[in-house]
Amino acid sequence: MEGIDWLILISTLVFIVSYGVIKTRNNKNLNDYFKGGNSSNWWTIGLSVMATQASAITFLSTPGQAFNDGMTFVQFYFGIPLAMIIICMVFIPIYHRLKVYTAYEFLEQRFDLKTRTLAAILFLVQRGLAAGITIYAPAIILSSVLGWDLKLLNIAIGVLVIIYTVSGGTKAVSITQKQQMFVIMSGMFIAFFIILNSLPQNINFSNALDIAGLGGKMKVLDFSFDLNERYTFWSGITGGLFLALSYFGTDQSQVQRYLSGKSIKESQLGLLFNAVFKIPMQFFILFVGVMVFVFFEFNNAPIHFNPQAIEYLKKYETDDFNELNENYSQLKNNKRKLQIDFVKRKNQKKSTVKIENQILNLQKKEIEQRSDIKEILNQSNARIETNDKDYVFIYFILNYLPKGIIGLLLAVILSAAMSSTASELNALSATTVIDLYKRNHIEPKSKKHYVNASKWFTLIWGVIAIIFASFGTLFENLIQLVNIIGSIFYGTILGIFLIAFFIKKIKGNDVFWAACISQGLIFIIYGFTDIGYLWLNLIGALLTTIFSYFLNFLNSKNN
Repeated sequence: MEGIDWLILISTLVFIVSYGVIKTRNNKNLNDYFKGGNSSNWWTIGLSVMATQASAITFLSTPGQAFNDGMTFVQFYFGIPLAMIIICMVFIPIYHRLKVYTAYEFLEQRFDLKTRTLAAILFLVQRGLAAGITIYAPAIILSSVLGWDLKLLNIAIGVLVIIYTVSGGTKAVSITQKQQMFVIMSGMFIAFFIILNSLPQNINFSNALDIAGLGGKMKVLDFSFDLNERYTFWSGITGGLFLALSYFGTDQSQVQRYLSGKSIKESQLGLLFNAVFKIPMQFFILFVGVMVFVFFEFNNAPIHFNPQAIEYLKKYETDDFNELNENYSQLKNNKRKLQIDFVKRKNQKKSTVKIENQILNLQKKEIEQRSDIKEILNQSNARIETNDKDYVFIYFILNYLPKGIIGLLLAVILSAAMSSTASELNALSATTVIDLYKRNHIEPKSKKHYVNASKWFTLIWGVIAIIFASFGTLFENLIQLVNIIGSIFYGTILGIFLIAFFIKKIKGNDVFWAACISQGLIFIIYGFTDIGYLWLNLIGALLTTIFSYFLNFLNSKNN
């Protein structure tokens, strides 16, 4: 990191935080603090919704996901457009008509207090965990790559977010997210064009696509109907639909974004904006990861992208590491020569079958050697993170981008972390205050009291998120971890809301116990089966609905 990188990084973050505090420091009541005085335009809502979902995990993990597994992850988002239409038609008009602060207020009006409280608590558990992960994601990567202290990074990111979120509430979150999305997308486009310009002169964009396709990275659609396969067309438009319905329609971190709209129309246009641009945005971010794969076909790449792992291997497993690393380097050199020959023959319209088979054979050996390194790490030191998907993009940034751009891309990562975490803290505070604290507060308090309470709860949830971040783990892949946590809870929550909207005869007691049973079964299904996590959203919603019908039938028969 050079001086110019530090200047760009620090000035970007200071501007965002300062702008958020200055512009939104006056909140007189809960409507101002949690709904921004209902002053948001559709483009502000749309960008805020996108920024809430586009955490640092998106910009660290998604390119790494594409680097390893290709474009199939984009199918995860296929259910979003249809979900947006349903939410615009059903959810938003009801929320606005009832003038609710949280989605869970509606459940008490439709069912009873205990059902409202159950849904609120389920949200607080899963979103509280997710808030810690969104802080931990950039912290662990930057810590390992730059040598920065992990705990200090967790605290620094958390404190930056807490400052303007506590001060300005929802309006501060929405305003700062517009600046953050500008920084984020500018940085990603710059990185993309730098990658293209860094490829060998004889490798054009079409050639790059051919190389990516040969590496198995350009497969977008998988129409196989396999419940154990995580990302298929069918899991995307079914499980992904139910996940999107729950996330955008019942998760307070998203609901709060469009409850701040000037009108129903502004809120609807904001979500439709997201429906149109979300899949292209995610496709582009994944495509950046694919281009990073192509880039490393012609440039030196480590056998493992986690620098801490490499340092450990060099120090304690010297012989095994040196042998594997030497073989890996030779393999990459041979593969590089074959890729160039492949492009030449392709351009000359000659047969490439023989070369393709040779490249695929080397690619298989490359995967095996990277697995061997991970196995050595697992056997030698279990504390060293062997999953290096989340390190791929940051490794590229720090080692191959020019001065100044490094600072910008680090600002992208931290801005994304701040935008998502701010939304989460704001929503956690709103749910805690509105659905638990205020609802169960016997003696009425002043408007100022509840605003101050909201700020204190924002601070408390920020501290909790920082603490959880300090005990985080990379798990399998950060972006998958967040979605897995959501999928475990979202199905049950969505089932409650779908019954509330569409099945009028089912009452509160029936849906409450049905939701409890459903959530217990989801824990069992996830823990003891290999079903892809996206299907849990559909299963959870179906179980809640079926059990509600069954309990309603039993109660009706007994009465």
